[in-house]
Order: sequence, then structure tokens, then C-alpha cells
Amino acid sequence: MGLELPLLQDKPLRYLGSGVLTDPRSFLQTLVHLITFRLSVQTGFVVPSLAAIEILEKSDPVAARWWRENAPHTVRRGRNFLFSNEGCERVQAVRIRHVWVGGATVMTGDIPR
Repeated sequence: MGLELPLLQDKPLRYLGSGVLTDPRSFLQTLVHLITFRLSVQTGFVVPSLAAIEILEKSDPVAARWWRENAPHTVRRGRNFLFSNEGCERVQAVRIRHVWVGGATVMTGDIPR
């Protein structure tokens, strides 16, 4: 889809996880998933789910609505998505406070390098 998303860490991380729709939603369900080997080690880039859905909303409101309606447990503060390394490309950002052209500020903030 080609969206730029904020990362929690600069590098891919390893986690025990499952699918979004099959994700355990309580401590007891998590224990059952662990005991029955339904969780697997996955490696990828960690992105805050709220930020990801907000960015998706701008490019595809229908897809963002699907997430809110079908996986609302994932779209809340403190939840994260794990995107596999294969489907991602890390984009470096450079912090720029001011860019001056002809004596006027034309850009502030983070821009991709």
C-alpha cells in the first residue's frame, strides 16, 4: 500500500504473536494459546496501532473502517501492529527545524532522507 508509519523501535523485533482476528483478548486466552502452541515467534517492525489506522484513514477510509469494525480490540492505546520485515522498507528521517529559502521558513519537522 506504500504508507509511512512511525516505528516504536529502529530495528525489527521478535515477539510471540498470532493473527489479528485470532489474537487472544484476555490473560486466560493468552495462557491457552501458549499451552496449545497457537502463538508463534514472529519478527517485524512494531508500529502503534492507533497511529497506523489514523494514517491509513487518510489514504483508504474504507480499509480503516474495516479495522475499527472487525478488529476494534487492536485499535486502542497501548496496542501495536507487527509488520513483517519482508513487507517493509525502513525510511530514515532527518530532524530539521528550519529550512530557509530567500529569508522565509519553508519547512519544519521530520522529513525522509
